Amino acid sequence: MGLFDKLAGWLGLKKEVNVLCLGLDNSGKTTIINHLKPSNAQAQDIVPTIGFSIEKFKTSSLSFTVFDMSGQGRYRNLWEHYYKEGQAIIFVIDSADKLRMVVAKEELDTLLNHPDIKHRRIPILFFANKMDVRDALSSVKVSQLLCLENIKDKPWHICATDALKGEGLQEGVDWLQDQIKTMRT
Repeated sequence: MGLFDKLAGWLGLKKEVNVLCLGLDNSGKTTIINHLKPSNAQAQDIVPTIGFSIEKFKTSSLSFTVFDMSGQGRYRNLWEHYYKEGQAIIFVIDSADKLRMVVAKEELDTLLNHPDIKHRRIPILFFANKMDVRDALSSVKVSQLLCLENIKDKPWHICATDALKGEGLQEGVDWLQDQIKTMRT
């Protein structure tokens, strides 16, 4: 963390960044975002997101506004209306849902080829979630199935996560924060 970032943190001056949280329904998007919020702001019961919700959380130097987009099939076409405003993407994958991995890949490909995303160097953080579930695919296997190695024009990172326990989330947020700060300098 640079001197300016430390100073900004001490003075309470935080850079704001809009993040889109995308992925299929039941992948754990809302649970992940809930875990990233301060403990006094966390919801006790998580319910499926209808349409989208807006949540906020902070790190030492950034203030994140997260658009938690519903992953239900009938709502996925709404995602594109928020692409222009997004400065980063969190894409959550249910690592235990092998049957819908193809659908997740199709949605990712649609996202990456959208005109509002295609020509931007926007960081994408992948959370291979539900690592606590028996027979969940490893983050390496998820990466292979989604063909992440083909993403050459955007910084990306994948983390194995267990959203219920919060495992792997901080690593991802740290990476995302570093990418955003690098892009702003």
